[in-house]
Amino acid sequence: MSKLKYLFPILVIAIIGLLSAIFIVDEREKVLVMQFGKVVSVKEEPGLGFKIPLVQELVRYDDRILSRDVGPLEVTPLDDRRLVVDAFARYRIRDVQTFRQAVGAGGIPLAEQRLDSILRAKTREILGSVSSNDILSTDRAALMLRIRNVAIRDAQALGVEIIDVRLKRTDLPRENLEATFARMRAEREREAADEVARGNEAAQRVRAQADRTQVEIVSDAKRQAEIIQGEADAKRNAIFAEAFGADEEFFEFYRSLNAYREALKGENSTMVLSPDSEFFNYFKSDSPRQ
Repeated sequence: MSKLKYLFPILVIAIIGLLSAIFIVDEREKVLVMQFGKVVSVKEEPGLGFKIPLVQELVRYDDRILSRDVGPLEVTPLDDRRLVVDAFARYRIRDVQTFRQAVGAGGIPLAEQRLDSILRAKTREILGSVSSNDILSTDRAALMLRIRNVAIRDAQALGVEIIDVRLKRTDLPRENLEATFARMRAEREREAADEVARGNEAAQRVRAQADRTQVEIVSDAKRQAEIIQGEADAKRNAIFAEAFGADEEFFEFYRSLNAYREALKGENSTMVLSPDSEFFNYFKSDSPRQ
């Protein structure tokens, strides 16, 4: 009975020691087994692991893809048009042993501070080598790829793999917005004035062409009218000549009647003529002429 009294505490201590020597590696993490501040082993595969209780300790790091936002960063492109850029990166701890050596007990927070410095420096370097129009255009994808490629090399010293870098927002500094808007308004007004000038020039050409066409149409119409009138007068004169040649006295009588009709229009018409005037020859006797 007395032996069981001593064996039970020993058994409990042994079980506790065994349980503390066993650890589980999750599939979402990597584990370092540390002994007196030095890395003894690296556990990257999920499953069970063993360590020496009280002597060795575990340091766990996330093995998933992590995201890091880089605060607003002011860059100056080649055209000296300052821009404020927001970026973020996706990264992953590739080599946990190198990562531990680089950041020590600071862990991910310290690594992200150093990663921020790398990303900010490389972003300034790449965006400073192009114009602002390139940054604001569809070439941004190529620029982001360049930033990622140059940052990958520096991040290797941290044991970190940069998977992607993205520019979230690219704006002008607040103090430059008004000047930029004024320049944009001036450019739009100049373009509008150019369009109005071109429109007025085109309108003048159309009006000039229309006036010329009008003059040509009217001139041609008058010419054709004069031709038709001349042909009609010729036909009329031919008819009159033919009639006059057929019966000269009847033609003179007919012309006298037309003259009387025109002269005696209206009421109380008065005419003053010489008694021997030939105008009323056909009123003087029954014969055609005297």
